[in-house]
Amino acid sequence: MAVDRGVPAGAGSLIEARGIGYHTPWGRVYGPTDVDIAAGGVTVIRGIGGRGRASLMLTLAGRMRVSDGTLTAFGRTNDQNHLFSKAALALVDEVDGLAQAITVKDVISERLRWDAPWYRWVKAATEEDLEHLCRPVFGPYSLPALGAYVNELPELTAAMLRIALANVACPPLLVVGGVDQLTRVRSSELLLERLVALGERQTVVTADVNGAPAYAGVREVVEVENLTDGEFSRLDTEGH
Repeated sequence: MAVDRGVPAGAGSLIEARGIGYHTPWGRVYGPTDVDIAAGGVTVIRGIGGRGRASLMLTLAGRMRVSDGTLTAFGRTNDQNHLFSKAALALVDEVDGLAQAITVKDVISERLRWDAPWYRWVKAATEEDLEHLCRPVFGPYSLPALGAYVNELPELTAAMLRIALANVACPPLLVVGGVDQLTRVRSSELLLERLVALGERQTVVTADVNGAPAYAGVREVVEVENLTDGEFSRLDTEGH
């Protein structure tokens, strides 16, 4: 079920999923469910957190194949590799979790080396590298110090750093695991504001168990069912 935020439809749907789901020999992870993601702006998936929602976000970023149904993205149906090439993924611990006992300089340097040709020597990251890589995501907020340890960063700073590392190439689609992973409500709101800014040049998809406030500039909130056991999902939602 979609909640219209009054934003023009623009280029139409970027992703259309019908009856998609993922299951393993020991049980269903999520689905079947339908999802429509409009092109441009920020779409928030409203649904209970957990492995089901995380798996759905992995699916929408082309990191996981569907077991059932059809997923059409960028004009191709059930083409995981094509979707993978068009999407960046952040704030999913199994994919982009950062080692805690390393510095910001270390993770920036590693990212620069990962992107460089194998034959090119890449020096340790500089302040200029930090600015170039992180400023598009951080916007008006202060960048972390190169010498700061990742495990000592405030949660909002750490989240924006992970998004910056994932979004270096600025592909057409950015999938962010969930703004409700941050423990402070205000931090989640500020992160959502930064995603709205990124949504001016990309299609951004994120998730929150409570959806998103109307004032946040979010294009659409899409309620997704069957992300986990139905009974427990309803009880948890009723508690919010």
